[in-house]
Amino acid sequence: MQKVAVIGTTSWGTTLATLLSKKGIEVRLWARTLREANKIKKKGSDRFPDIPLPKEIIITHKMDEALDGVNAVILAVPSATMRENISRASKYVGKNTIIISASKGMEIGSNKRMSEVIADEINPRFHANICVLSGPQLAREIMNDRPAAAVVAAEDMNTAKKAQKLLTVEHFCVFTNGDVIGVELGGSLKNILALGAGIADGLGYGDNAKAAFMTRGLTEITALGMALGANPLTLSGLAGLGDVITTCASPLSRNHYVGVELAKGRPLEEILESMHQVAEGVNTTLVAHNLAQQLGLEMPFTEKIYEVLFENAEPAKAALVMMGGNAKHELAGRRWRLFSLFRRRKRTNGKTS
Repeated sequence: MQKVAVIGTTSWGTTLATLLSKKGIEVRLWARTLREANKIKKKGSDRFPDIPLPKEIIITHKMDEALDGVNAVILAVPSATMRENISRASKYVGKNTIIISASKGMEIGSNKRMSEVIADEINPRFHANICVLSGPQLAREIMNDRPAAAVVAAEDMNTAKKAQKLLTVEHFCVFTNGDVIGVELGGSLKNILALGAGIADGLGYGDNAKAAFMTRGLTEITALGMALGANPLTLSGLAGLGDVITTCASPLSRNHYVGVELAKGRPLEEILESMHQVAEGVNTTLVAHNLAQQLGLEMPFTEKIYEVLFENAEPAKAALVMMGGNAKHELAGRRWRLFSLFRRRKRTNGKTS
């Protein structure tokens, strides 16, 4: 029997543990403390109080017990605690252990993606075992057995295929990809767009405005992705566009909720303190803003969300700028590669016609 450790009792960690347990895999779900582990054993998950967890899931607060002899470890923790958690888990990772990041965030300070954080903390011999899981994944829908699709990416395609086989169940289809950068950035940066879409909804702007926010924002994060080495097509797939649609449209999205509440005039700190889960878009906006500054990259959408979050800018005024202030060609921006790519394509077509 395969054995998998899920690090983190987040909504997504609990969901993945449930999916794999129902598949007949031995699952160890790691909780931060003995108190938390005992509470889940007795009362179930706080994330899904109305959905009982499979009795077969082994819940423990001991890292060595969670990772003993496992085939894979899934890290479903907030980005802010990824380094701490993988550092604790690294001593139990073996040469055949698949390491799956299920976190959609970036590290403040280093501006690193989660796979990079993991690589920092484990033996370099095991770097080929790292992969990332992303896509439109609203945990509650999946816990209710509603169909969904995701993508798992690794630099080593054998690792990606192993993770795909492990994670795929009847109503959860997992595709593979070799573009780790694109898949991770799509999963992280789309949360910035969800904040903007939430602001649009909170202001009552309607679907036309929200569609403009989503598409302009997607173009912008695609430009950043390309600047960092991602394949732009990845940002049009499940980890990019697919996740954008879900998080910008669904009331289940935490980042969308934050945007709605900001539009109502609530202070960010008050909103975050009232939430039981992490809205990764807040920290990701800070990281994306820093990266844009370093790269000299024009990111007006991200800039305005940054101003709302960290400089107390009025959401309504910021939204008007995001709607198209200083409009120009939709593929053009300072140091974007999208427009040059478009022009090269036109020249190629001209030669072949």
